[in-house]
Amino acid sequence: MRILCTGGCGFVGSVLVPKLLAAGHHIRVLDVQWFGNYLEKHPHLKVTQGDIRDQKFPLGATDVIIHLAAVANDPTGELDPQLTWEINALATSQLAARAAAEGVKHFIYASSGSVYGVSEALDVAEDAPLVPLSEYNKSKAVAERVVLSYADKMAVQILRPATVCGVSSRMRLDVMVNSLTMQALTNGLMKFNGGNQYRPNVHIDDMVGAYLWFLDRPLFTGIYNVGFENLQIKKIAYLVGQKVNARSQAMPTNDKRSYRINSSKLLATGFRPKKTIVDAISEIVEKFNAGQLKDEKQWYNLPTMRLQVA
Repeated sequence: MRILCTGGCGFVGSVLVPKLLAAGHHIRVLDVQWFGNYLEKHPHLKVTQGDIRDQKFPLGATDVIIHLAAVANDPTGELDPQLTWEINALATSQLAARAAAEGVKHFIYASSGSVYGVSEALDVAEDAPLVPLSEYNKSKAVAERVVLSYADKMAVQILRPATVCGVSSRMRLDVMVNSLTMQALTNGLMKFNGGNQYRPNVHIDDMVGAYLWFLDRPLFTGIYNVGFENLQIKKIAYLVGQKVNARSQAMPTNDKRSYRINSSKLLATGFRPKKTIVDAISEIVEKFNAGQLKDEKQWYNLPTMRLQVA
């Protein structure tokens, strides 16, 4: 298939694109590359450095769009709310409209499990009310509604990922499991806000696996949660401490975000996760001990984004 992957140079995209190529697909990546490009060259890969807000890029004979491009996570979203809305909501809406008008058959959109906001439910299914709290959450929730409105013209699948953990060539150390593991490795001390809040998690290989799963199953339209381990932050720290000898320190916080997602709808399609948080921790430790991963500023979104919006 001929696939356009926006944001394909990002944390998840840098794992997804090589797997798409290995499956024999022809891939075009559109990415602004604020965080670099760690994709290896391939005869069936074309990488274009470009801003998703510039809708002049051609769609051409595209079969599928996997739309990952976004200002990702709450802290970066709050840096410049206008930029967040332009990229996450407006550009997504424009891309979906173009895809429907220009004959793209299949549109897969990366939303976020954080659109649920705060929920005391034991688990949150796809039909639960959305209570987004941040600019990032709100812009994602709005974009979902727009993308879904084109479901009569193309196959639309919206994935709501949990917090992704694990290793990528474009690493991120500002997501919960990765952050705590790196803190433990470099400082011997894990600091976290609160601790009692629940966070759903998914290993990056399973997140990528979900995209590959839906790519081959366009008839499974609609919204799907993708997360398989709902744990309190302090429990995640405990798991890291089981692997790395480190102490934990809970910090006072006003962060009320706490939710547990239910991915039974995804599991009902036949999809099965293969990895866990513990696997992600072990893989990070292995890379660190081998000297292949260091605690560097480039692996944190916020410092880089500050330069972009300055």
